[in-house]
Amino acid sequence: MKTIGYVLADFPVFSETFVGNEIRAMQEQGHRVVPIVLRRTDGPAQSADLKLKEIAHYLPEHSDFSALKALPSLSSSFLSALQFCRQQTGLPVYSLLGNAMKIASIARQEGIEHFHAHFAGPAAAHAIVAARLMRVSCSFVCHGHDVYSEAIDLPEKLEAADFVVAVCNDMAEDLHTLCPEAEISIVPCGIDPTRFRPRLNGGDNGRLLFIGRLVEQKGIDDLFTALHEMGDAMPPVDIVGDGPLKQRLQAQAIKFELEKKGLAFLGPKPAEWLTENGPHYKALVAPFKVAPDKSRDSGPLVAKEAMAMALPVITTDFMGMKETITPECGYKVPPGNPQALQAALEAFLALSPENQEEMGAAGRRRVCETFTLQNQARALSNLVEAAIPHRKAA
Repeated sequence: MKTIGYVLADFPVFSETFVGNEIRAMQEQGHRVVPIVLRRTDGPAQSADLKLKEIAHYLPEHSDFSALKALPSLSSSFLSALQFCRQQTGLPVYSLLGNAMKIASIARQEGIEHFHAHFAGPAAAHAIVAARLMRVSCSFVCHGHDVYSEAIDLPEKLEAADFVVAVCNDMAEDLHTLCPEAEISIVPCGIDPTRFRPRLNGGDNGRLLFIGRLVEQKGIDDLFTALHEMGDAMPPVDIVGDGPLKQRLQAQAIKFELEKKGLAFLGPKPAEWLTENGPHYKALVAPFKVAPDKSRDSGPLVAKEAMAMALPVITTDFMGMKETITPECGYKVPPGNPQALQAALEAFLALSPENQEEMGAAGRRRVCETFTLQNQARALSNLVEAAIPHRKAA
């Protein structure tokens, strides 16, 4: 199995649980993984990612001399790497080339045979140039903002990579439109159903759960409007997460008197909190949509984690939710439509407890059959093993 260099802009990032999950799953597939991180951050981290942090190479801690040491062995591939550096516009040419040479030096030391990056931004650019220097294959995975609101040199990167991962069908179509020649593979993000499990006995706590960053693409403003319109029929809701909209949402909650009716801001929580407390909720509410700056969630894990815990999911017919949620395991309404969301909430609450439990059980079955982390890693591993260096790097 190939040794994979994971090129990441930042790691660990508290809200990006999918990165560490994927790395550990690829290790279980038999790959040796070497994380290479462009910047060191000191923010909070999921406890499971701390072991990976210990083995990661942080580029600022590698000297410029390490890049110069790699130069003699890279002379034959230097022009191919320089060609992409000049083609892209998002990063200074010699900064990109110098950092990629550092990565190549690490790759020689670690025996890296394939580079894989998360997000189509600087990490993807560095992975492409390092792969050309080393004459090995490379890939990257797109997630959302890196495609729709902060895309940089995306057509050029799509063409340069040996394959690109899209996390949902809509994204794959959009990437093909940008670059028809690109090798696009759909690999949905998966979860570990042995970690996220249903409650063993007893009823739910009567509350709905919203979990995620407090940003516009999560649709939380639509949720607050829908709850307000429900009046005294509003169910109690816990809001888990933090973000730039927090103060505005708190003011809106006061204005609508939502907290008097059972809405609570719980703040950000680690992954362990969700596995322990999530199964006791009645359902997950996740009304995703496009933000004004075009940011969007393309294949959010939170819905799949909720399904694994046998929670019905009330969401929108948007991006990855289209192929994730079926009528048997939840509700989908048009994105950005608080009235439709209100109707879905009322329809769900009108179901008998038995029907609500049946809906949750159907979601559990679906995620175990289709959206496991093992399935994701197996598909990605097959792509990595089959990848050969791009014709332009040969």
